[in-house]
Amino acid sequence: MSASLNAIYLDQRRSLLWRALRIVRDVATAEDVLQESYLRAHKAAEKAPIENIGAFLHRTAQNLALDHVRRRKTKERFEYIPAYAAEPLEVPCQTPSAEDRLIQQERLNQVKAALDALPERARQVWTLNRVEGWPYPKIAKHLACRRARFSTI
Repeated sequence: MSASLNAIYLDQRRSLLWRALRIVRDVATAEDVLQESYLRAHKAAEKAPIENIGAFLHRTAQNLALDHVRRRKTKERFEYIPAYAAEPLEVPCQTPSAEDRLIQQERLNQVKAALDALPERARQVWTLNRVEGWPYPKIAKHLACRRARFSTI
């Protein structure tokens, strides 16, 4: 029975999707309705044979879509959220997640390892340019002065 249910579901999936989509007006919700319809048809087929699987799927999808719309309308009617209260709920959290912190720490370790692998002079140039924001001509003068000072000692 499962094989015929799968075949009929795949064959009629497009028309099932359009039926649910006309009611719920959202593709993701219509996809959820289809998935739930399939699961309910599968459970029903395990208990007893379904005479017309296609009709069962269409009726189930339609009923689930209508239930979704009714729940949404009821929720909108009874769960009124004033505009001033809804705005703070939409502000993203400024604290990075544990995953983001771990990724940043790994990147920092990679940068440190790459800098440690550089020769001393290249590391100085990179640090002065990227960290301190110095332009290259200023770095060249600075390093030339330092070299001149050290060569006279």
